[in-house]
Amino acid sequence: MHDVTHRPGTIVEERGEGWFRPARPVPFQQRGGAFASLLAMRRNLISVFSEADYACGNSATRLFGRQIVILNDPDSIKHVMVTNNDNFERKSPQMRRALEHLVGDGLFISDGETWQRRRPLVADIVHRNRLPHFARSMEAAASDMVSRWEMKPAESVFDVLGEMAELTAEIIAQTVFGQRLGSAAARSVVEGFTRYQRLIDSVNIGYFFGADEGWPVFRGLRLRRSIRQIHKVIDDIVARHVANSGDDNSMVELLVRRQARSPELGLDLGALCSEAATMFMAGHETTAATLTWAWYLLSNAPGVGRGLQGERGGVVGSRRPAVADVANLNWCRAVVEETLRLYPPVPLLPRQAANADRVAGIDIEPAALVVVAPWLLHRATDLWDRPADFLPERFLGTQRPPPYTYIPFAAGPRVCPGMSFGLTEAILCLATLAQRFKVRVAEGHRVEPHCRLSLRPRGGLPVHLERRG
Repeated sequence: MHDVTHRPGTIVEERGEGWFRPARPVPFQQRGGAFASLLAMRRNLISVFSEADYACGNSATRLFGRQIVILNDPDSIKHVMVTNNDNFERKSPQMRRALEHLVGDGLFISDGETWQRRRPLVADIVHRNRLPHFARSMEAAASDMVSRWEMKPAESVFDVLGEMAELTAEIIAQTVFGQRLGSAAARSVVEGFTRYQRLIDSVNIGYFFGADEGWPVFRGLRLRRSIRQIHKVIDDIVARHVANSGDDNSMVELLVRRQARSPELGLDLGALCSEAATMFMAGHETTAATLTWAWYLLSNAPGVGRGLQGERGGVVGSRRPAVADVANLNWCRAVVEETLRLYPPVPLLPRQAANADRVAGIDIEPAALVVVAPWLLHRATDLWDRPADFLPERFLGTQRPPPYTYIPFAAGPRVCPGMSFGLTEAILCLATLAQRFKVRVAEGHRVEPHCRLSLRPRGGLPVHLERRG
């Protein structure tokens, strides 16, 4: 039944014969003014949108001293992310302050000269033409996960978010660093980032009170421990690469060799660590979240699961899927793309306006917070048919969503350079594991989409496995 209490943070999930509308917050009803909105944002960044925000269109408001503009119209999104991108290049201080202690000045939060210098370099290293170099690592890690799952006792319940994070951390370790990470190190990074997300304040209050750079994040003891736990793994591996003990085809080794040929790039040890941390954290976290949400959706849509199995039989038969099969795994791709529509790993793409601008009749002030939200855009009631429903079929065939209506990897010059890598990884891992297992959400568990830095199920996703014959 639909929950109509409309309390802030209330989650609804609906189903019927042949259809499923997965978990989402009910639209926010403004009560208590700016402070109520700010508190709701701190609890869950996707819980603050009103019913009107889910329509195609734009709005402007003010939170204390800061203008906030929400753009949910394809033409306006194109203007901000492509046409006049230079004016909106800078990530918001909210995001930069929340991540700077973890990824330094890495590509994800850098701008200006640093971004201009490093973007082509990183984009070339993770380009889709290099996927064949990374294929063996993806296939091996996915096969290892199959072996681990086969050892689990029947009907045992475990957190599939943690499992997917370990899987993708291992893949990133082998492709970025050229060496196995190992279960213990992978778990250390995964646990460290989970704790970091829980502790970090993703809403920088000082920014709304006029501090254009936001207030520095207070690094308490527990937050510092989380950062050290993550960097202990990453920094040690980068140092070994710099000492010439890296794999010739790894991403970090390619960065090291580029720096040796072109010292003007300025990729000193600190910069290498920042870029390695960025590639590692962004690469493993986003795909792990996507796979977790895919298991949740498939668990509630058995008809889609049967489509996956029929395709698997026609493409790979009884052998293990390989990267070379990804282009023909159309159902798997459709499930991943529909998952990214409903649960984009980075559901908000905030930018800070450098100068005044005018977009679709809205006068944007200098230093305004301009928010493009895939969470809203992908659920816009006048852009999508049945936008709240899980319908992978919408991504089958050759027709694609109209430009700037589907942007799970952002758009324009700042589109995610690892998009092809991440899609290939998610499709391959889903196909490999779904070939041998059905994943079922534990009975009675209430799924709650929750966003602080990335979009995860709050508290993870407890599941059990059913082995396929």
